[in-house]
Amino acid sequence: MAEIAVSFLCNQLSIWLQQEGELLGRFKQEVQYIRDEMMHMKAFLRVADSKEENNPQLKEWVRQVREIAYDTEDVLDEYMHRFVFRGATGFHGHIKKSYYTVKNLKFHHRIASEIQIIKHKLENVSKAQQRYKDICGVNDLASSSTLIKDTWYDGRGDALLLEEADVVGIEKPKKKLIDWLSPTDQVGLKVISVVGMGGLGKTTLVKKVYDDTSLKSNFDHHVWITVSESFKVEHLLGSMIRQLVDEVKKPPPQGLEVMNVDEMKEYIYRFLQHKKYIIVLDDVWQIHVWEAMRYAFPRSDTHGCIVITTRDSSIGNFACSENNRYVYQLEPLSEEESNVLFYKKAFQGNSCPLYLKEISERILKICAGLPLAIVVIGGLLATKNNRIEEWELFSRSLGDEVEIDNLKRMMKILSLSYYDLPYYLKSCFLYLSIYPEDKLVYNDQIIRMWIAEGFVQVKQGKTLEEMAETYVRELLDRSLIKQAKAYDDGRPFAFQIHDLVREYIISMSKEQNIVNIFTGRGEMMCSDKIRRLALHTTSMNYPREYDNLKHIRSFLWLASGDAKQILYKVLASGGRLLKVLELERASINTIPSKVFKCYLLKNLNLRHTAVRCIPKSIKNLQNLETLDLFDTNVTELPIEILKLHKLRHLIVAKLGGGSTTGSFKAPYEIGSCLLSLQTLNCIDADEVASGTKIVREIGKLTQLRVVSIKKLKREDGMELCSSLSKLINLRELSIFSAEDELMDLDYSMSPSTLPFLQKLVLQGRLEKVPQWINPNSLLGLTILNLSWSRLKEDPLVYLEDLPNLVELRMLDAYEGEGLCFKATGFQRLKNLTLNGLRELRWMRVEIGSMPLLEVLHIWKMNLMVEAPEGIEHLSNLQNVYFYDMSKEFLVNLDGQRRKGGEDWKLSHIPKLRVVIFDNISGEYEHRQFGQADS
Repeated sequence: MAEIAVSFLCNQLSIWLQQEGELLGRFKQEVQYIRDEMMHMKAFLRVADSKEENNPQLKEWVRQVREIAYDTEDVLDEYMHRFVFRGATGFHGHIKKSYYTVKNLKFHHRIASEIQIIKHKLENVSKAQQRYKDICGVNDLASSSTLIKDTWYDGRGDALLLEEADVVGIEKPKKKLIDWLSPTDQVGLKVISVVGMGGLGKTTLVKKVYDDTSLKSNFDHHVWITVSESFKVEHLLGSMIRQLVDEVKKPPPQGLEVMNVDEMKEYIYRFLQHKKYIIVLDDVWQIHVWEAMRYAFPRSDTHGCIVITTRDSSIGNFACSENNRYVYQLEPLSEEESNVLFYKKAFQGNSCPLYLKEISERILKICAGLPLAIVVIGGLLATKNNRIEEWELFSRSLGDEVEIDNLKRMMKILSLSYYDLPYYLKSCFLYLSIYPEDKLVYNDQIIRMWIAEGFVQVKQGKTLEEMAETYVRELLDRSLIKQAKAYDDGRPFAFQIHDLVREYIISMSKEQNIVNIFTGRGEMMCSDKIRRLALHTTSMNYPREYDNLKHIRSFLWLASGDAKQILYKVLASGGRLLKVLELERASINTIPSKVFKCYLLKNLNLRHTAVRCIPKSIKNLQNLETLDLFDTNVTELPIEILKLHKLRHLIVAKLGGGSTTGSFKAPYEIGSCLLSLQTLNCIDADEVASGTKIVREIGKLTQLRVVSIKKLKREDGMELCSSLSKLINLRELSIFSAEDELMDLDYSMSPSTLPFLQKLVLQGRLEKVPQWINPNSLLGLTILNLSWSRLKEDPLVYLEDLPNLVELRMLDAYEGEGLCFKATGFQRLKNLTLNGLRELRWMRVEIGSMPLLEVLHIWKMNLMVEAPEGIEHLSNLQNVYFYDMSKEFLVNLDGQRRKGGEDWKLSHIPKLRVVIFDNISGEYEHRQFGQADS
């Protein structure tokens, strides 16, 4: 961890010495000395970082080096902030004059004194380094450096964490729970608790039971609520109401936001009365969670099942005290089950080589049947490529001193995983401790934060964002984080951190002074110098240490509510050095003026706030790389935004109805000034000042990876296509037409125009599919969304040969009577959604078409009265959903099913659901078919 701080500092010092040497003046020699000494320590630090855990003296030495690096950065950033960064915003002509004022002479004297203190500390740790070389050994230094350098990942891991237990040792407990939950003659409320320590797989087990098709069809309503350690009863009840009404395709009740707890419980009670329902309360930490919710569930004239998962057996017993005490105590895996799980992870399901058998047994003995421990260790060892010397080294490092307590064993195992990480991943991994429990972490956001913090290494030929994406993938491969959401093409979208992993990295983050986390529970400060502060609560009882935040570099608001008090305190005492300011969901409608004096700021996140205006003083933030205004009220940016030449991500979009709406007016000449832009959402394609068209400016932004264009007019189509032909780095492209405008995009482009495009969204009327959408041009396209295209000509002719298309969505995109999926078409497609093709009467699937299709959704096809012909050929189908179809469609489906019996063409589909609207009753009718119904 110290190495990343030292490496970052050395790089920064080299840049300053080269570019700002004259302004460093008499400090130049001292800065050179500090840089050179730090450079000498780097190689040794890599070994010390990996060995400090078992040597308190070495750990203290590493801590001192890390703090010296941070202090040096603080001092020089403050110096440069005063004489360089402000100079870049218009004061440069006054630098020499101001340099010698009395006030600045005092400032120079203070800086000189602080640098001398740093030099003295550095001399002491340099002397101590010689002593610690004997601890690590010179030969050990070389071999360890080589070992870390040669660490590689073959990507065989499935990025599973606890979920890997769902295929090992789950059959018996799953059967038991299904038996308890299956309908009986008993009427009333049944409460079942699953109890066990963290990491045993309680949530995984219950989720597999909850998703079991044979069980699910027995209930009218299904709700899953994650409770977690910090909760509010009104939020849990509100979430329950939304899930209940969403399942029957009804809107939430009016005034839900202002209902009190009693009103919510009464609504749930009336809704569930006389119904069969299953509700899961996952991860309950406190008895009063159940006490606050228990009377929301009807107890008579109903068949209700509540399933609770908890680490505390007293909670489980209490919740079940009203009935026959259905408490399932989840136990660790047996030796045989542990072997199966370990081999699956470490050897990808293959048998264990004989020469690794004994070592595997030693490792599994320490894991003590904990699925999480086995998965983490197995994922780590999978990267060792079965090299016996590395397995033996790892096994010995476990040692005999591991404590008996399972949780401490798990922490030991996690520490081994942490210390085995490459040094550049350690800071990124520990930084994840900023997030509250059960928080979904979005890849794009954390990547931008890592970059702003300086954690991501520069590598020739790759952008910082691309490097950071590999960091996420490495953490997934090592099973230290678990993928929560993914694009249909498999790319990770969001991830979560397992509870035990989070507990570990919080303790390590505190020890390493990565971040100070305040949850309102009386936390101790990790250092007298707070450099990163993450808040999880709106509590105003901040510790006294928060009165002095002059060293703060990152302020991370991860609660919801009023952030003004602590924000103004941060800006008043520590704004000079701020680089990351995360204010997502903070209750602010204006940006405090002092934010625009944070000249070092790189990441400004204001998403989901009520901010309406970006002032002209935005020009002061010369180092800004990310400006996130997603779901704010900003509709126009000042021309001063063009001064931010380092800006890489400009995100301005309004959220409405679950998707982005609206657009923003960008200043003209955006393409001439913001040449570093990689992300641009959702830009207004209307003409701007001086007759300059934004669509023309877009073509100058050759670094763009993601762009979303709104309000495109027909006459701008050719100009836009010309611009797109220059954006060779584009990954995601979304084009939305102006209201009732026809989009004219049918212009030829070079086959190599968009070589990396992965996602394409076209929303608006089209005369025909643009000719550049073809298999020769869009080789990398995986996701295609055509909405309101209203094409007269069959679009499948142009799309079926796209070689890597995984997801296709068509909403009101075709006005023909039929669609034929040809035998050789859509060979990689996994997800197909056809929605609102109102003239469509028939659909045919030829043998060989869509061989990998897993999900088929057909919505609002009132003229379609029969299931697609040839659907029986789609052998990989897992989920088919016919929604808002005609009554005749359901009648025909029922008739075909009775007539076909086991040979019914839809009998192979595990999950088949049909929803029709009954005009007489005015309600939706739901029918479940498929294997679960047979």
